[in-house]
Amino acid sequence: MIEDSITHRRILKIAIPIMLANIAIPLIGVVDTAVVGQIPHAEPIAAVGIGSVVLSAIYWVFGFLRMGTAGLTAQAEGAKDRGEVVALLTRSLMIGGAGGLAIIALLQPLLALAFSFSPVDAEVEELARSYMQIRIWSAPAAIAMFGILGWLIARERSRSVLVLQLCVTSVNVILDLVFVTGFGWGVQGVAVASFIAEWSGLALGLWLCRNALRHPSARDWPRIFDATALRRMAVVNTDILIRSLMLEAIFLSFVFYYSAGLGTDTLAANQVLMQFIHFIAYALDGFAFAAEALVGQAFGAKSLSDLRKSVWLSSAWGLATSFAYVLVFWSAGAAIIILITKDPSVQQIATTYLPWIILVPIISYPSFMLDGIFIGATRTRDMRNMMMISAAVFFAAVFILMPQWGNHGLWAALMISFVARAVTLGFRYPSLERAAMA
Repeated sequence: MIEDSITHRRILKIAIPIMLANIAIPLIGVVDTAVVGQIPHAEPIAAVGIGSVVLSAIYWVFGFLRMGTAGLTAQAEGAKDRGEVVALLTRSLMIGGAGGLAIIALLQPLLALAFSFSPVDAEVEELARSYMQIRIWSAPAAIAMFGILGWLIARERSRSVLVLQLCVTSVNVILDLVFVTGFGWGVQGVAVASFIAEWSGLALGLWLCRNALRHPSARDWPRIFDATALRRMAVVNTDILIRSLMLEAIFLSFVFYYSAGLGTDTLAANQVLMQFIHFIAYALDGFAFAAEALVGQAFGAKSLSDLRKSVWLSSAWGLATSFAYVLVFWSAGAAIIILITKDPSVQQIATTYLPWIILVPIISYPSFMLDGIFIGATRTRDMRNMMMISAAVFFAAVFILMPQWGNHGLWAALMISFVARAVTLGFRYPSLERAAMA
């Protein structure tokens, strides 16, 4: 049962399970690497790393399904349109399943494209292909899960999100140990473990949504295939996809092009410092997701007061969390760097640029929160356009600052891109409020 009032308790009830669930996300990769690392050869570790990165990049393209489903479902929830809430779940499952089947059908050309950019040796490529050809069969489950997660978040069922993530992680970890350490299946064992874990996650997700799936609207095909609803979903998802591609262009170019051009040690140091940004994202996502759900519901109910209260309370908690991260990075950042890397040169370079990371929580926080607010309001065209401007600002800043200040210039350009995102979205916020009352 969703509460009516916007309170601090309600914000934390949504955010904290999401934050805990996010902590479990990197654990799968750590365990996969640790288990396969028990094999006394480098090739299996490299193969699992390459295979995981390629599949994650392919699945990531469908990340729009989580955000789009969350915004649209929250608005239907706010409008008390139970039929549309249920229909959105069915639509997202169908899109996820179809997307997964398309990836399976296109696996060979996708593999050819991926390995044309990766200068790995023949043995690593063969093992990576073996890994991906097993795990790819869980693509429909992995992508459909995006839709389920967005739907659960919109309905403020973040504890279910936590249970779902812990289930996938636990099954994957246990089966890794059984198949690789116990049965000696090597890289194939890691792939089979992930395959079973992802299908298990989908099964649990469907069970968690069982009441909605029993509702008549879950099989109301004229409503599910309503042209207007499908068109709106397509526009929202396309805008989010373009926005996400622009954001990915910033971070990929930061690491794989600009950082790489500064030398191996600087590249490694920047990669270490990027882990701090991931930790910030894991925490702020909890409050951004709370904003998605509550802003979406306020939008659907056409309640300007609830909209403003949702924005201010979720943002206040996000700000408090950001200041906490500043204190942690200022007091323990150097120690964390030493834990992540043992290379003295990389440690020294990373510590030199640590002040930028201390600034990141405060500088990036407004853009994280505004993303959640605009997703809830499904103001995705604004998100797309403002991200395109921010990406252009980033590349212009790199062009101007890097020749003079090197890696400091690169980090300054990233900070400027965060500010550009916040300022441009902030400029569009008044129109969001006007749309809420339209």
